[in-house]
Amino acid sequence: MKAVRFHEYGDADVLRFEDVALPVPGAGEVRIRVAATSFNPVDAGIRGGGLQGPFPVTLPHTPGIDVAGTVDALGDGVDAVAVGDEVVGFLPMIGDGAAAEYVIAPAEVLAAAPSSVPLADAAALPLVGLTAWQALFELGELTAGQRVLITGAGGAVGGYAVQLAKNAGAHVIATASPRSADRVRAAGADEVLDHTVTDVVDAVAEPVDLLLNLAPIEPSQLAGQAALVRSGGAVVNTTVWMQAPSDEARRVRGLNVFVRSDAKQLAGLVEAVDRGELRIDVSRRVQLEDLPVFHAEAAAGAVSGKVVVLAPTA
Repeated sequence: MKAVRFHEYGDADVLRFEDVALPVPGAGEVRIRVAATSFNPVDAGIRGGGLQGPFPVTLPHTPGIDVAGTVDALGDGVDAVAVGDEVVGFLPMIGDGAAAEYVIAPAEVLAAAPSSVPLADAAALPLVGLTAWQALFELGELTAGQRVLITGAGGAVGGYAVQLAKNAGAHVIATASPRSADRVRAAGADEVLDHTVTDVVDAVAEPVDLLLNLAPIEPSQLAGQAALVRSGGAVVNTTVWMQAPSDEARRVRGLNVFVRSDAKQLAGLVEAVDRGELRIDVSRRVQLEDLPVFHAEAAAGAVSGKVVVLAPTA
């Protein structure tokens, strides 16, 4: 089969589109004929070698944490899915990923793919959708009638976070650049603040129950925005290089997101997609063989929105 792999850590030019032996599923695993994976910034971080501590992959390594595809073969003891099933999943972070024609996945991480969108586009859902869900509801404990401020809402996680928060009955204030403001507004934000010309702290008139930070800002900026959170609220942060600030005196919890694979939650997101309550937004589709070039584009900051990577068709 064809796959994109890197044999050493480095810039995008270490990625190779090459022939690889077809993998065989073990006990509790399935083999998936990949329709698509997606690009996530953590893919570049792992490829560059800066994340060897939390994600000690074995070289050569195939990136691609998200997968959408069709079950092709079953390992021993698998009965929850069948050959021919269309599935989506968030793959183990340190195993070989889905930037390939086939990938091995633990059966327990898979959910049925949505039926209302093209199978390949469903690869845009697992990691970012689960990140948004866990940040808002598990950590942030967001409920109907509350006010939430989502900073950096123009990114892939932000698109899902705005939709999920609005669907839950929250009042959603979102920050976005002019490039993504219309997309954030279409996702359901009640207020959209242009962070390129507006001081967020000054622009938010009333306290919020939850601050969800998705933006690569300085710790001092996040601390300033945390002052907007009412007593008893929460600051939830997805940027791994800084800790979410807390305030014991005001009982404001500071929590960092470490997303995990959860097939039950993913199935719930799929159901929301098929009910028309959650939109999968794909900004671009690239071919697997072009993934090395795309990684270089991403490193130059030329990428916006969620990008899916299409596996070769038979």
